[in-house]
Amino acid sequence: MPKDTVVDVQGKHLQLSNLDKVLYPEANYTKGQVIDYYVRIAPVLLPHLHGRPLTMKRYPNGVNGMFFYEKNCPKHRPEWVKTARVWSEGNNRWMDYCVFEDLPTLVWAANLADIELHTSLSLGKEIMRPTFLVFDLDPGPPANIVQCCQVGIWVRDIFAKLGLKSCAKTSGSKGLQIYVPLSTAVTYDDTKPFAHEIARLLERQYPQQVVSDMKKSLRTGKVFVDWSQNDDHKTTVCVYSLRAKERPTVSTPVKWDEVENCLKKGDASLLVFEADAVVERSKKLGDLFEPVLKLKQKLPPLKALEGIQVGGIAAAQDSAEPKRKQRTSSASSARTKRSAKRTTSAAKKRSV
Repeated sequence: MPKDTVVDVQGKHLQLSNLDKVLYPEANYTKGQVIDYYVRIAPVLLPHLHGRPLTMKRYPNGVNGMFFYEKNCPKHRPEWVKTARVWSEGNNRWMDYCVFEDLPTLVWAANLADIELHTSLSLGKEIMRPTFLVFDLDPGPPANIVQCCQVGIWVRDIFAKLGLKSCAKTSGSKGLQIYVPLSTAVTYDDTKPFAHEIARLLERQYPQQVVSDMKKSLRTGKVFVDWSQNDDHKTTVCVYSLRAKERPTVSTPVKWDEVENCLKKGDASLLVFEADAVVERSKKLGDLFEPVLKLKQKLPPLKALEGIQVGGIAAAQDSAEPKRKQRTSSASSARTKRSAKRTTSAAKKRSV
């Protein structure tokens, strides 16, 4: 493959550079191969990017070099690259995020060494309304994805008791991520406390295996159920995105029987997938994550978690819980006020 070339992608002319540059030294995997992967996986990837503000994570000198996040879509972008304008309280200004909706945009970004694709849980047109609820299961060594599988199954079973389905994908790094599709008008003030309570429910019942507090000192040998990703100012690695690890691993959708098999065999390697294997899986299995986009489900009220049993253990609260519940209620009220303030602020600025 030549180092530089001009290609036509669906009628758009793109100049690709340094195609032979190695971005994954251990695998001798080049930028040209990164672009090629995104072209081949595009049929199943693009629907999950459609309409969502995206943060680029660029590695111009490869996965072992310096990297940077790029929230504002580059000013040198082609005129046909779409953007979504989102108000940022932290920066006190509007941010123009890239929105990847076609193959030319995907190729353009890959040429910029945008190895990882991190998307919002919301669509750009309704940034305060998440379309799914997410649990990022992060193992603290010596725990690994095997232990995440057990926790993921518990999360799946909780939602099954509530009449909701969930989907699993590997993070492409060391953990597992569970998505619960939502099709009704909810806000992060609905989803975030719900996710937090499930994390605490699991922690109460399995304190030796689960932690809901993000302090790293508490995670040794346990699985951190990261509920905090359910927030309008955060992004999560998109399904089918490459990860900047030693080898070109991918955040890969998996079937629940694969999760159960990994747990049964205790073999973490069963849920490690590299780029070429993921393309072949998509040809054979289709898009296993499609239900996340199409399934119609409604988030139940928080009180629906009362009495839920996990692995045969009732979700009864101990005598210390009333105080915790009171603190949770106060925190939820504060989040509601902050959310209302953000919405009002953004509305005022949008009308200027």
